[in-house]
Amino acid sequence: MKKILITFGLIVVLAGAFVFYNKLYYPPLPIETISKKEVIEKLNKSDEKIIKITSGNEKEWYIVNEQDQSIVDETIIDLLSQKDWVFERKDGSGLFFEKQGEDLIVTTQKWTGDYSLVDIPMKFDK
Repeated sequence: MKKILITFGLIVVLAGAFVFYNKLYYPPLPIETISKKEVIEKLNKSDEKIIKITSGNEKEWYIVNEQDQSIVDETIIDLLSQKDWVFERKDGSGLFFEKQGEDLIVTTQKWTGDYSLVDIPMKFDK
């Protein structure tokens, strides 16, 4: 009986360590090219407010370490204004920008209470 309890305890500890190490307790990401663990590692290595996490499929994905959505929006507006995009309006989770007659829509979504994911079309860098 004692061996069974020790074995069960060891399995629980190893399973818990696996879940914690791989960040499985975070919600799923809408991005297939990067793991939750890699995203958290990028966050922990940076002091920046907004961090590029990956790009592909004509999109660039960023993460913002902020609970307040208005600060998230301001961070995005600041990032795009550096590329001469002019903020026009916000509608739901979309931020609308314009540059030389071209439109750009940036979408945000809460990933956890502390982090927001930002989806920016790659053409913003032109």
